[in-house]
Amino acid sequence: MTESVPPQPHQPDRPDAHGELDAPALLLTGARLGDGRVVDVRLGGGRIEAVGTAGSLTTADEPNARVDLGGYLLLPAPAEPHAHLDSALTAGPDGPPSDAPEEVQRRVTEAALLQLGHGATAVRTHVRVGDVQGLAALEAVLKARRSLRGLVELTAVAMPRLLTGVAGADGLAMLRDAVKMGAAVVGGIPDLDPDPTGYVEAVLGVAAEAGRPVDLHTDGGDPARLARLAAMAGGLRPGVTISPCGRLGALPADTRQRVAHQLAAAGVSVVCLPQGGCGALDRGGSGVGVFRTLRAAGVRAAAGSGALRDAANPVGRGDPLEAAFLLASYGECGARTAYEAVAGRAREVLGLPEVRVEAGFPAELLAVRGQRVDGVLSLGYSRIVIHRGRVVSRTSAVREYADCATTAALDLPRQSRSGGAPA
Repeated sequence: MTESVPPQPHQPDRPDAHGELDAPALLLTGARLGDGRVVDVRLGGGRIEAVGTAGSLTTADEPNARVDLGGYLLLPAPAEPHAHLDSALTAGPDGPPSDAPEEVQRRVTEAALLQLGHGATAVRTHVRVGDVQGLAALEAVLKARRSLRGLVELTAVAMPRLLTGVAGADGLAMLRDAVKMGAAVVGGIPDLDPDPTGYVEAVLGVAAEAGRPVDLHTDGGDPARLARLAAMAGGLRPGVTISPCGRLGALPADTRQRVAHQLAAAGVSVVCLPQGGCGALDRGGSGVGVFRTLRAAGVRAAAGSGALRDAANPVGRGDPLEAAFLLASYGECGARTAYEAVAGRAREVLGLPEVRVEAGFPAELLAVRGQRVDGVLSLGYSRIVIHRGRVVSRTSAVREYADCATTAALDLPRQSRSGGAPA
């Protein structure tokens, strides 16, 4: 398997209304959509300009202005709503990871690019603030964010440990400083504070002052605590997200359903982590049954990756398609709904605009070699990722078999480029 960023069309990029560069026109040819149609898709100015039947669209006659997507399924790109990039890639026998800002920035950058290669063009990462490190890790994440602009949209959640009592005074001051520095979301871990309700009140207060969304860690094992959180969060805009709520699945069915309806009524979003927990909390249960219950109650439920090869999950992949695969594999939902949990629903949680493969929508797209959603969740290794109308990552996988009479007679499948050459 190889990964690379392919060359772009040799045309001048155009700045958008925010001063950022958008890619020139690009034509995707022969792509299969989820409804089975095979189409051409023209991109320009960071958006989808047109969708037409295969062979019906044209663009500038440049050698790199076309991407042949024959054999690929074209989908809205996933988004990663729950990552911990500052601790990613630290699993191993070499002792505690370095907290040096340049090392944290390197890890964040590498991890964000790994997730981009899987298809996530937007990533929300939770970052510890306060304690010994202060704001150093957040500063490193924000530097990585700036360096990755144009490749992947990275946002930071400030995550203090304590916020109540005398011990929490410094944490509360640090949280306000983190927001001023550039943390886009106010977060934290109320379960670890001596006063979880007071912690939530403090977070909601800082978020209301700054007009920021909230994203809190909780294992979801205390229904009374979740009910209080829902009651407090109901009026906050732009919204509240909680995750991973793994222990919610261990509650009695009637209690679980009651809590889910309370969260839905308050407009609280939930991000499940089917690949495992994250370092902020213990694993807190498998979460099996949680996603299904939340959806049935009308909760905006998304799925994220959680840990990426750190102490919480040394083999975490950070792959949105794996999160969707696990939801479908556990019987939480069908393949299409599972993919929507890591794409459309995840973008909603992050406050990002909707993406459809239709004219006028943002050109945030993922092409995966395969014919149907269930197939690409199972074996979709070859991927082409498009962010702001530009191809930003390409992963190619080759499957071949030794020559023998059996393989020739059965015409066994392998992933290859259209035209027969290996991918």
